[in-house]
Amino acid sequence: MVTAVTVVVAACEGAPVPDESFRTRAERTDYRETSSHADVVDFLQRAAAISPLVHYTTFGYTSEGRALPLAVVGDVADASPASVRASGRTVVYLQGNIHGGEVCGKEALQMLLRDLMAGRHGEWRESMVLLIGPIYNADGNERVTLTNRGRQHGPVGGMGQRPNAQGYDLNRDHMKLDSPEARSVARLFREYDPHVAVDLHTTNGTQHAYHLTYSPPLHPNTPAGIDDFLRQGLLPHVTGEIRDRHGWDYYYYGNAFARGGGEPGWYTFDHRPRFNNNYIGLRNRIAILSEAYSYASFEERVLATLYFVEEILDYVHEHADEVRSIVAEADAATVVGDSLALRAAPERSAGPVDILMGATIEEAHPLTGRPLLLRTDTQYVETMYEYGTFAPTLRERVPEAYLVPAGLEEVLTRLAAHGVTLESAGTAPLDGEAFRIDSVSTAAQPFQGHNEQTVFGRYERTRVTPGSGDMLARVDQPLGRLLFSLLEPQSDDGFANWGLLADRLVAGEAYPILRVPAGG
Repeated sequence: MVTAVTVVVAACEGAPVPDESFRTRAERTDYRETSSHADVVDFLQRAAAISPLVHYTTFGYTSEGRALPLAVVGDVADASPASVRASGRTVVYLQGNIHGGEVCGKEALQMLLRDLMAGRHGEWRESMVLLIGPIYNADGNERVTLTNRGRQHGPVGGMGQRPNAQGYDLNRDHMKLDSPEARSVARLFREYDPHVAVDLHTTNGTQHAYHLTYSPPLHPNTPAGIDDFLRQGLLPHVTGEIRDRHGWDYYYYGNAFARGGGEPGWYTFDHRPRFNNNYIGLRNRIAILSEAYSYASFEERVLATLYFVEEILDYVHEHADEVRSIVAEADAATVVGDSLALRAAPERSAGPVDILMGATIEEAHPLTGRPLLLRTDTQYVETMYEYGTFAPTLRERVPEAYLVPAGLEEVLTRLAAHGVTLESAGTAPLDGEAFRIDSVSTAAQPFQGHNEQTVFGRYERTRVTPGSGDMLARVDQPLGRLLFSLLEPQSDDGFANWGLLADRLVAGEAYPILRVPAGG
């Protein structure tokens, strides 16, 4: 076995690291098993102990008290947010395992870290600092059974569950912030302020021929510069590089089905910012969703994810100045007075597109006998319309500020957790707009612990004198787009929608948060 000292020498010489102790649990078990939380923590801590490029820290806790491990990789003095931000480099956050059974990203990120220790991709140090968080849903990861994830092809030794220990889907919690995990990652974004974030998943559903599918932010209010950078630059380039180097096809995330009994289409998921990549887009940051193909072998899913991350980082390295410029421009731009989307619906492509469809064979799980599906090399083209973007169905003019009463403590606490800047409203009277509620529709069944609500009504002019402790949230701040989605009463993913203001939403009365109109 190669010693830790040999690993350090190998890293300095740019040679591979063959040390058995730095093989992942998946590799050591021939991809029959996946890493535990303890495995990941140990891997990252040992990496930090022997490599001057790797710094170990944690960025929060799970609801069961597990620390969320983070490797900070690059030419920085330590793992602190101050050191990372002071570096002046492009900061990239890589996240795995938001769903505890989707384990390919967790393994791929450990392999990436090992490659960096070995001296591979040394040029990235010139332009980037990486934040590597392989195991976000640590509690869900530990709830291993052989039957989680249904027909996913391995690991046959079992994998964790989709939700966290509270039963929450963490990829629906980015707006309401009910879980300590979601608040932890929001704090990471406040403190480290990464320019780029990549969220690694495993897909479900359609039997297509892509080893991996991906998505940029889907909310219509995403800054145009971010959307253009991804759709016109990074994603096409990465797709071509993967095809040329590995012979695998990647494409935009989707599922083929006929909505409402109509013609089949290739439909992406959802525009709402409760989803990680959409949320990050509304924070003015470049976000990418990765979905390795569920029915590829576990090893192929890990490699497909690793290749994707490598190509993304190569592209970001080559365009590091542009990335920082896009983010800075989005932060500096004001949306006050603009007409932005509150709700949206899928938008059909201008013409049909060719989608690569595939096939699977059924195998029996060696321990349970349950069926597993394994992709074959069968590939054929189906032409259909693509529904990969969203068009606004309801808009509203963005105000100058929101007046949040002191009594809405939960709202104020959650705004602060997101990183929204708040200031005292003072005592001078304000010309404002109150949303007069006509009606409220409440979902009959709870979703993620809440009965979602839809509010109907209209704005009317009013004049108000702020009370003691009332706070003003100005929209002319970097998180203005997010603030708009959080506080507008008719937003399809705001605090009102999640029922956080349920006791204040009464037909005939005013929504409790007032607006200060632009130019008012």
